[in-house]
Amino acid sequence: MSGSPAPALASAPVSVVAEHSAAASVAVPVSAAPAAVLPGQAAPAGWAWPVGPPRELARPFEAPASRYAAGHRGIDLVAGEGHPVRSPADGVVTFVGRVVDRPVLSIQHGEGLVSSFEPVSATVSEGDRVLAGQVVGVVATGSHCTARCVHFGVRRHGQDISPMLFLGGLARAILLPLPPTGPVPIPAR
Repeated sequence: MSGSPAPALASAPVSVVAEHSAAASVAVPVSAAPAAVLPGQAAPAGWAWPVGPPRELARPFEAPASRYAAGHRGIDLVAGEGHPVRSPADGVVTFVGRVVDRPVLSIQHGEGLVSSFEPVSATVSEGDRVLAGQVVGVVATGSHCTARCVHFGVRRHGQDISPMLFLGGLARAILLPLPPTGPVPIPAR
């Protein structure tokens, strides 16, 4: 992938979570979310949503403060057991197996990008080439979600990053000028 991805979402309805907790989450339509959204545009650089519509985000990416700190290193998408999971981009399957107590599937996409899904019963094998949108498995049991979901994570050169960078829905960063240096003027009374 070259350059910065433009904020975009697939044209299907999408929801994001405005608030989440172990007990409940409140879904908000993407149009009400603060992120820049350009409906009708495809995900940048050939990336696609791994689950079909309707798409609902159960838990967002939460960057850890350090490599070993707590955080949520991906996004949780609402999807029931047996729901098909698709490759988000062209790539090669690099891992199919269990991690701790969950079935996991990982795909290498080139340029140091690896996507991972759990819990997913793979319908592909390690070494298989896959295309964007190709079914690679189905949602299994053993999820860390309280409700049925699939966890979708992305790493670039080993660093966890938000999958939303590739699916759209994140506003672009805007650099603001630095405040002037020196003493701050005090208004006259």
